[in-house]
Amino acid sequence: MLVVDKPGGLTSHDVVAVARRVLRERRIGHTGTLDPMATGVLPLAVGRATRLVRFLTSSHKTYEAGIRFGIVTDTGDITGQVVRESAERPTHEALLAALDSLRGPQMQVPPAYSAKKIEGRRAYELARKQEPVTLQPVPVTVSALELLGTSPGPRPDGCAVRLTVSAGFYVRSFAVDLGERLGCGACLDSLRRTGSGSFTLDDAVTLEALQASQPGEGAVHLVPLEQLLPEMPAGQLTDEGRRRLGHGQPLRAGDLRPMDGRPVPAPAPPPAAPPSGEYWVRLFDATGGLAGLAILNPDGSLRPRIVLT
Repeated sequence: MLVVDKPGGLTSHDVVAVARRVLRERRIGHTGTLDPMATGVLPLAVGRATRLVRFLTSSHKTYEAGIRFGIVTDTGDITGQVVRESAERPTHEALLAALDSLRGPQMQVPPAYSAKKIEGRRAYELARKQEPVTLQPVPVTVSALELLGTSPGPRPDGCAVRLTVSAGFYVRSFAVDLGERLGCGACLDSLRRTGSGSFTLDDAVTLEALQASQPGEGAVHLVPLEQLLPEMPAGQLTDEGRRRLGHGQPLRAGDLRPMDGRPVPAPAPPPAAPPSGEYWVRLFDATGGLAGLAILNPDGSLRPRIVLT
């Protein structure tokens, strides 16, 4: 994985293009789009890691967002066309109450200017042509929400918040929903992603530093496969287990050894099983390399699903 601190003004695809040139690798994909105005953590899957994107895109995200009151735009952020303005401003107490109402599980309508598909077409393509855009609300969760500050005065013009959210969450929609609850309207003024799954800004390289890398040096910024998906249990394959993995055959208890003193998963999936209901296990070879991923079967065997070596 390559974790980039995306600068403002570039699309996520722009960053992918730079990484492809520097790393001389075509197989690169991002694990969650950031709008051009947004900055911060953008994890890129490189080479074989592209086969793990499905797990990385489903992880939680943490953002620091600036929200401006009294302005409503067609895109939900400050870069869009203003469609409504209001001189009303919320009190501090009203702001706290509105934020509290946006915590926890909820249904959220994605922005019209988003990559969501409607009958095979991107929503933003329809919106740009001023065609009707009707998107269905989707379940999302705000697991943490903190008010970082407000602009001066008893009735502030804007606020800054930090929020940790589930995959598929749109902070632009959050800003719009907050404005509706306050009765004055609002839009997203700034956005910085500080975390994506287990990756934070501490793991990120700036785009300038990446571009300054000499040919062949870009690899020093890569996060090894072995460090990915630390929330998944792991087992080390025996020689026979490695052979069976290569043939896609189910793995039995004798095909795995414990790693780092932790036991190989028990047959019964724990309460923290993924939302899909499938319980995934990382499989390492004798050298400590990530060899693949498998799903735990009800009988305690492991069914290989992704082979990486």
